[in-house]
Amino acid sequence: MKTEKEFFAASGYLLLPVTILLIAFPILGIIFLKQIWLVAFLVIGFFTIGGFFVVNPNESSVLILFGAYKGTVKNNGFFWVNPFFTRKKISLRARNLDSDPIKVNDKIGNPIMIGIVLVWKVNNTFKAAFDVDDYAHFVNIQSEAAIRKLAGHYPYDNFDDEQSDITLRSGGEDVNHVLEKELDERLSIAGIEVMEARISYLAYSSEIAGAMLRRQQATAIVAARIKIVEGAVSMVEMALEQLSEKELIELDEEQKAVMVSNLMIVLCSDKDASPVINTGTLHQ
Repeated sequence: MKTEKEFFAASGYLLLPVTILLIAFPILGIIFLKQIWLVAFLVIGFFTIGGFFVVNPNESSVLILFGAYKGTVKNNGFFWVNPFFTRKKISLRARNLDSDPIKVNDKIGNPIMIGIVLVWKVNNTFKAAFDVDDYAHFVNIQSEAAIRKLAGHYPYDNFDDEQSDITLRSGGEDVNHVLEKELDERLSIAGIEVMEARISYLAYSSEIAGAMLRRQQATAIVAARIKIVEGAVSMVEMALEQLSEKELIELDEEQKAVMVSNLMIVLCSDKDASPVINTGTLHQ
């Protein structure tokens, strides 16, 4: 397989005076000396004009001669090559791809919307020019394929897959690293270097977003209630111990049960308690 090779083109500034002479002298000779045969030099002069080209910074020019790859000019400047060369410009600048969110299924089958930001540039001009039809379009298609494969490897979160240590939502750099590796393997065919790839958009698909939001809210409420109950039990236990140690009042088991029930209601209620004052005896 052929690989990229650098082509050192002649300076255009050196060949420009020669081209001007090849055009100017025949014109003067034809006009003043009536030497028609000088037309041949005039044709050569105009032909050599086609060999001049400019390479801007962070650009390259792939040179092809009758179907044969001759090399790539990467140095910026004004150059001249054989006018029969076909030149194909390829940018070496870094580019951004901000993909639109696409609908995919995660590892456990939930429909989600996911999009990425990809920073890439051409690293091998031969592969970019000849191994794929359109390298920019190739990047777009392969990026979408990589997104679908990544989503199939991880769940959106660990609500349904508690054994998953890495999820799309909480994976962070681990998920981004897997995405970069996947894209690098796919785009290396076209001579593309992946500089950075990150998930830029992640959400449940619209048809299940409402249900998933309610489930997340319910999970958060349950987790909060667990903490409240743990704290309430500790406070009730502490209250009973303090009453027993200081011997402020003696309670039998039934009275302790009533007290525990009342304290748990007050401490665990999601609304302010409304106490009822007993103006009679303890048992009335």
